[in-house]
Amino acid sequence: MAANSSRTHILTESAIMVALATVLSMLKIWEAPYGGSVTILSMAPIIVLSMRRGIKVGLFAGFAHSLIQLLLGLGTVAYVPTPMGIVVCILTDYILPFTLLGLGGLFRDVKFTGNSTTNLFIAAALGALLVTVLRYACHIVSGAVIWYALDLEWYADDPSHIVFQHGPWMFSAIYNGGYMIPEIIATVVGTPILTKALSKVNY
Repeated sequence: MAANSSRTHILTESAIMVALATVLSMLKIWEAPYGGSVTILSMAPIIVLSMRRGIKVGLFAGFAHSLIQLLLGLGTVAYVPTPMGIVVCILTDYILPFTLLGLGGLFRDVKFTGNSTTNLFIAAALGALLVTVLRYACHIVSGAVIWYALDLEWYADDPSHIVFQHGPWMFSAIYNGGYMIPEIIATVVGTPILTKALSKVNY
């Protein structure tokens, strides 16, 4: 009975965190012109969940979150002109980057210091840094492989645009960095605070 109750609590907490991540992803501080935005710690709930319940639960929740983000972003996917491009876009812009947020608890059992509070902050910050950089890397791949070619067409009448000044990888890193770097900084700072605040909530 206790095991069933524990599973129910974990599923409930996972559902709450996925829902919170989805809502926060809609609260956009700034939005890039062709996809991507700076949000209010939208990645933190999945990372916090992984810190609390482990990476298996985190990856499951991250995958569920990725499917929701895909549904919300279907309008963007529609711009991709080829079937293979659509597959790559779905994987690198949605499934992989948001599922990988579930690895945020990777360092939760690592002992960095003898102080439990300091250890928690370090583990949460490192986990947040790892998964947010992985998400950034996924978007760079997507931008270089898919969106660079489309942007060449969209900005064909403006040869001075950044698209024409850099190669696909640099262009993608710059474009996606415009929203991901602020997201990374905010998440690395905010996630340990949220993790500590919720560490007292146990059942």
